[in-house]
Amino acid sequence: MTVGEISARCRLFLTVLLFGLLMLGVVLAERYLNAYLVRILNTACIYVVAAVAYNLVNGVTGQFSLGPNAFMAIGGYTVALLMLPLAQKKEVYFLQPLIWPLNAFSFPPSLFIVALFLGGLLAALFALLIGIPTLRLRGDYLAIATFGFGEIVIVLANNLIPITNGALGIKGIPEYTNLWWTANWAFWTVFVVKNLVNSSFGRALKAIRENEIAAEAMGVNLFRHKLLAFVLSGFFAGVAGGLFVTLISTVSPTLFTFSMTFNLLIIIVLGGLGSITGSTVTAILFAFLQELLREVEAPHTIGSWTFPGIPGMRMVVFSVILVVLMIFYRRGLFGRRELSFEDVLYLLLGRKARA
Repeated sequence: MTVGEISARCRLFLTVLLFGLLMLGVVLAERYLNAYLVRILNTACIYVVAAVAYNLVNGVTGQFSLGPNAFMAIGGYTVALLMLPLAQKKEVYFLQPLIWPLNAFSFPPSLFIVALFLGGLLAALFALLIGIPTLRLRGDYLAIATFGFGEIVIVLANNLIPITNGALGIKGIPEYTNLWWTANWAFWTVFVVKNLVNSSFGRALKAIRENEIAAEAMGVNLFRHKLLAFVLSGFFAGVAGGLFVTLISTVSPTLFTFSMTFNLLIIIVLGGLGSITGSTVTAILFAFLQELLREVEAPHTIGSWTFPGIPGMRMVVFSVILVVLMIFYRRGLFGRRELSFEDVLYLLLGRKARA
């Protein structure tokens, strides 16, 4: 019996076991880690959701999109408006009242999961509407079109005051997001996207990435496959945005500017375009490095010399890392490789099992 046969029979059991270990880790983290580390872990899991979804379009399908920040903004504002208590809505919208029917109801905490799904679905709907005209473009033209959509969403967020409260944003959003929510969404995002990539649909997406003309000649409907991948990516990006705003308890147009897309682009390129494992690992590392590199932006005193902090230096460091990686290791940390159950079994059973 080969390792492949063993893993095929035990795949469901190993998936359940992995999920159980993840939930055990959440219990231990909530009990023994301080609030600061738990906050970083929450951010890391949200980055996993957004980065894995983004990699489905840019890495697996090979379409250069620059608009995930727009879908995160749509999901974030949707969840914020649904979960914000009525009393808080009256306080926040003092310039112009919130439009009906959003000013007439508020979801209870038990419907947080519904709000997340609605945020994801609305983001997916916008992905569908934007994808229909833009996904007929390729390369730089697609990048420019999706970048433009992201900028349009930010401009609308600044000007649709009866809905978004403009540049003031929405404050006092209940902090419903915790490690249970973020870890579960991270797990199921990876699970769904990985199984999709390993299916016949995923193989068609990879064929589109490698050679669109050859894929079309083999009977692959290019537009349909691109659009479905784009819509699914938009859904998970919307959920990530909803988790993010209910973690930091506020949302504003500045939260989802192009810098968010740049963060996700760094993650998927460093991890390896097309590698779900790479996006997952790099998203977690990115969240922790963001905090560690705060020292770069903080002022320091050495003897009689005081060096002022330089805001934005973290992104400079990440940009330098990205440039160095592209020069010396263009395929990223994982390339297109994936860590699978077979790899774990090979390690446990030894190198002879691989042969």
